[in-house]
Amino acid sequence: MKRKFLLLSPALLIGLVLGFTITLAWSSFLFAQSQETSTSPSLEGFKMEDAVINVASTTGKAVVSISTEHTAKVGGGGTKRFYFNSPFQDSPFGNDPAFRRFFDDFFGGMPDREYKQMGLGSGVIIDPEGYILTNEHVVEEADKISVTLPDGRNFKGEIKGKDTRSDLAIIKINSSNLPVAALGDSDSLKIGQWVVAIGNPFGFAMENPEPTVTAGVIGALNRSLGRSISRERDYNDLIQTDAAINPGNSGGPLVNLKGEIVGINVAIFSTTGGYQGIGFAIPVNNAKRIISKLIEGKKILYGWLGVTVQDLTDDLAKHFGLTDKNGALVAGVLEKSPAQKAGIGEGDVIKQFDNKSVNNVRELLNVVGRAEVGRKVKILVMRNKQELTLDVEIGEKPEDLEKIATQTSSSGWRGLEVEDLSSDTARRFRIEEKKGVIVVNVESDSLADDAGIIPGDVILEMDKQPVKNVSDFEQITKGVKGECLIRTARGYFLIKNE
Repeated sequence: MKRKFLLLSPALLIGLVLGFTITLAWSSFLFAQSQETSTSPSLEGFKMEDAVINVASTTGKAVVSISTEHTAKVGGGGTKRFYFNSPFQDSPFGNDPAFRRFFDDFFGGMPDREYKQMGLGSGVIIDPEGYILTNEHVVEEADKISVTLPDGRNFKGEIKGKDTRSDLAIIKINSSNLPVAALGDSDSLKIGQWVVAIGNPFGFAMENPEPTVTAGVIGALNRSLGRSISRERDYNDLIQTDAAINPGNSGGPLVNLKGEIVGINVAIFSTTGGYQGIGFAIPVNNAKRIISKLIEGKKILYGWLGVTVQDLTDDLAKHFGLTDKNGALVAGVLEKSPAQKAGIGEGDVIKQFDNKSVNNVRELLNVVGRAEVGRKVKILVMRNKQELTLDVEIGEKPEDLEKIATQTSSSGWRGLEVEDLSSDTARRFRIEEKKGVIVVNVESDSLADDAGIIPGDVILEMDKQPVKNVSDFEQITKGVKGECLIRTARGYFLIKNE
């Protein structure tokens, strides 16, 4: 008997150990499950779901579809018509000007043809009397505007006011007691905050007037697209989001989970033309500043100093004797500009504007653009390691600013426009010269054009005098009375007298 007990004892011990282990594992599993249930984000998920549903059912009722129609002409007089279905376009004579003139004279001009361009976008009702906020580019050249509400009703839209720089517009429909969306505060946005984009992607192709809702987070603030999309529009203070924004969403609202408008959807970043995870919206506070003026049809004025500025690097800050990189370095001052009249000069570092700190170029552009035209403000600059306070009267930004800026950097002498040979222009024209001035434009049928000079030429000498920069170019051209021999990197050219 003793022997049998000894034989059974290991089996019994193993059974007891296995039973205890299974019991302990099961207890641990149940405990983990109870902990997971108590800390599970599912409850928060339901709150998020409820918030999006509420936004869709309330703010969504104020989001409209906008369809535009613009009549354009193509074809018509002149030699350009031969690029449209010319029977000789593939022949050796098809691009010969003399042959094209002969064909025109013999067969007569082809008539202009009209075709209709259709546009699609979104908008949001901000007043029960039918005032709708949208993008300016949605209604930019529209001859006819049609607005469809989520309930299917259709109205004719009328542009009350628009502003190209901000890319915002107000259109009006003849109705009342309409659902509206409240304007929120875009200055209080935080990166990572949940937002909802509402609009009509692909517009009426969906054959459904109800808007589409997509959710995401704020990915970044104060994003700048520079002039990658439009030279006329200012995309320097945008909200970036991963809430899906597709073609047709432009002009629709970006809202917080309270249903308040925090932005107006404006663009997507895409290599294919479709949504790829990054969208942009105009901060609603930018719109709030000008909505009343747009409704009244008034021109939107923007403040202007008349300077070209750049951000500071560590090396530049050290060179100018600064302890940090905060500020905007003045690289150029336009003639007769508010900045020049106030005494601001090249090499000054703007540290404060109207008693507010300026940390970089973007901040300076924002505060100057929002400043009231005609108002006098104080600007603190660092000059020769010394602080200097200057009084400047804010001017109105000229509509032909590009032309003004070009004329200050080049003379336009005999049809030539030149710039200093910087690393950027050298890279743009793919040249290796280290000195001289570069031709950036040649006026058609000008004396320079007749001489054979083209954009990208680097001028090294004029009238046997070296040209190192624009200042040398302008000084020499002032004294030239007759023909002028010019040496470029391509060779010599003779520009005749006017």
